[in-house]
Amino acid sequence: MTRTVELPLWLLVLILLFAAVTFASHFLFPSVRWFFRRRFERAVARLNLRLERPIEPFKLTRRYDMIQRLIYDPEVARAISRHAAAEGIPENVAFEQARRYAREIVPSFSAFAYFGFAIRAARLLSNAIYRVRLGYQDKAALRQLDPNATLIFVMNHRSNMDYVLVTYLAARRSALSYAVGEWARVWPLSRLIRAMGAYFIRRKSRNDLYRRVLAAYMRLATQGGATQAMFPEGGLSLDGALAEPKLGLLKYIVEAGDAYAEDPQGRDVLFVPVAINYDWVLEDTILTSAARAGERRFKARIGVIMARILHQLWLWMTGRYHRFGYAAVNFGRPLSLREFAKRGAGNGALQLPDHGAEAPSCDPAADLTTDLATELLFRIGQAVPVLPVPLAAWLLLRHGPMGVETLEHHMEMLQKQLPRVVVHHNSASLRTAAEEARRILLRRGLVVQQGGLLVVVPAKQDLLQYYANSLAHLLPEGPLGLPEGDDAARALDISAPARS
Repeated sequence: MTRTVELPLWLLVLILLFAAVTFASHFLFPSVRWFFRRRFERAVARLNLRLERPIEPFKLTRRYDMIQRLIYDPEVARAISRHAAAEGIPENVAFEQARRYAREIVPSFSAFAYFGFAIRAARLLSNAIYRVRLGYQDKAALRQLDPNATLIFVMNHRSNMDYVLVTYLAARRSALSYAVGEWARVWPLSRLIRAMGAYFIRRKSRNDLYRRVLAAYMRLATQGGATQAMFPEGGLSLDGALAEPKLGLLKYIVEAGDAYAEDPQGRDVLFVPVAINYDWVLEDTILTSAARAGERRFKARIGVIMARILHQLWLWMTGRYHRFGYAAVNFGRPLSLREFAKRGAGNGALQLPDHGAEAPSCDPAADLTTDLATELLFRIGQAVPVLPVPLAAWLLLRHGPMGVETLEHHMEMLQKQLPRVVVHHNSASLRTAAEEARRILLRRGLVVQQGGLLVVVPAKQDLLQYYANSLAHLLPEGPLGLPEGDDAARALDISAPARS
């Protein structure tokens, strides 16, 4: 036992290396992980004291553990067997495909990335580009939401700035998990987006195994109480109006809620409608071009985007920078999935927004998910913020050329006759709203000023219609008794060239 053993140097180094690795993996690394985990938990506990809805344990689950939980889910296991049989492949191959889908979908939420970076960046960017306004339809109802319910913000989709704007304005409520499409699966952007809690989806996938994995994730997230944000329209609006809802993700959420429908102690699902509007949508020309082409292909070149950013930076450095008007978010009336289901599919759902009228009942045999989507779109539509540029666009297309004074008068008359039309602006007088609309419309070349009147440029009428469409469902089609604008405008030649 005490004899000297002679070893080659390389073998001694190898033994010492294995010993060091074993010591680190069994003693050092667990201690270090425990130390940082304890610090992380204390930081999250302090953060939760500031939030209306604390960060759910589901979001804090390790990504590896969530992937394992997902691929061994009974529903996913059955889908793997069906997929293997249908494709004629071994089940272990189908299992690896399911694992790849799970790794693609599951986020890796970081409270530091979300609250330390994302919220601050979203606040800075939102206020640098827009004058941000926040409104409520029923603030008391939002304060009284069931703290144990799963909260899901459902929003209209006007711009890619929607993600930034709502993340900033909902910062005091909780951390939101977004469903993002293939556009965000670009390194290193994808790492940051995952760290912010977003999950990737293939919007047009027809693969049943993929859909089952996604459905299982949505079920676990919903039943785990994860606060989420989704766009029922499924994509950006090409014409500015609310689009027909897509039912995929909403159907998964309804299916997850079914597990608690019979249990009064189970977790309810609460939908909070969020309506967004802008004086200037950054992608408006791209969207209207796609609408004219009749296809959803956005040809936005990175060179053009960088040139515009540099141009705005130059304006800021030379003191000529102006923000892009107002951006506003309204929170609508919340909707309980449990209460909606009690009413029965088709017995209380509402149609798409139609000029503020009461929504008629749907077919009693309609599917609950379809009725729910229709109801949510109605509530979103009723909460859409009224901003100076969209309202001015609607008035100019409706009544023809007019001066700023007449534009202000129309705005005042609409506010008096339609209580739901409240123009967001930063002054006691609507004159500032009319002036802001005039400034932006002239800057965009959507109108020209002739003889003191704002005249629509025919070549840009589709852009003006795009903004008017965002409010068309709130405003009447019939006569309101408003004056038809300045009589002199009818004598003008409205084919004036656009300003550069």
